[in-house]
Amino acid sequence: MTEYNPLITETPAEHPFAQFVRILGKGKRGARSLTREEAREAMGMLLDEKVEDTQLGAFLMLLRHKEESPEELAGFTQALRERLQAPAIAVDLDWPTYAGKKRHLPWYLLAAKCLAGNGLRIFMHGGGAHTAGRLYTEQLLEALQIPLCRNWSAVGAALDDQHLAFMPLMDWAPQLQRMIDLRNTLGLRSPIHSLARILNPLGARCGLQSIFHPGYQAVHRDASGLLGDCTIVIKGDGGEIEINPDSASHLYGTRGGESWDEEWPALTAQRHVKPATLDPAQLKAVWRGDSEDSYGQLALLSTMALALRGLGEPREAAFEKARQYWDARGRSI
Repeated sequence: MTEYNPLITETPAEHPFAQFVRILGKGKRGARSLTREEAREAMGMLLDEKVEDTQLGAFLMLLRHKEESPEELAGFTQALRERLQAPAIAVDLDWPTYAGKKRHLPWYLLAAKCLAGNGLRIFMHGGGAHTAGRLYTEQLLEALQIPLCRNWSAVGAALDDQHLAFMPLMDWAPQLQRMIDLRNTLGLRSPIHSLARILNPLGARCGLQSIFHPGYQAVHRDASGLLGDCTIVIKGDGGEIEINPDSASHLYGTRGGESWDEEWPALTAQRHVKPATLDPAQLKAVWRGDSEDSYGQLALLSTMALALRGLGEPREAAFEKARQYWDARGRSI
């Protein structure tokens, strides 16, 4: 903190980032959302580390309180994409995985493995195990033989070899990871938790997004539409990209600048009983065919169908292809 000096008579210059804090925080009548260009400029300064820590905290919490607009999310994403040094890597599905699971096992991982085994190139990314009591993708990579990549070259090689790659957010957007890690300091999740889901850093043919809180799904779909991306947004189980077969699912989609909505009914008449504990060994047992799991198999099949729907398959054809892929999977893991 600068000490007060009575001999200094000149008014100190305002920090360039202060304007963005003021826009968001100028009271109930004076505050407003950022325009897309303002959001792009603000995020650019954050990524370039040209702000004070106090400004960062204030900005993130004001955004959290206000709730992000599609224009803000699009501007933030544009700023990141402008700064990425990623090579051109062909990807079919961008698969963000940031929430972790606490009620059910992460069946979406088997869905991704099965799709990759049938030739779809899937890029997964996540932000680490940030909340106690949850099971995260990063904790299961080795057990499920999903390649952990620490640079873009390794991602390209893994996609060519296994059609599936996982890269930590820390390795391609460390500034965003730092913002996510502020959760325990600020006491709340910041908008960066949801922003990470929309980034689609390699420009995949379709981005899958899971947004848990009601009302945010359409905002993310609209932001992706502004960016010209193909996207499906759902309220996935536990915040991950995984269809809950016990509940109806609403799909918020956009392709070619056109938005669409689709309702998928529940696949069961009665809800499954939540397992007492989450045993990751069950994932491998189901993959190998050594064990049956009604909930898990319905979840992974419908999640595979969701991904195929995002790539243009009609719903019924997507489910049929998902079943064919699952039946023909290799059993070794």
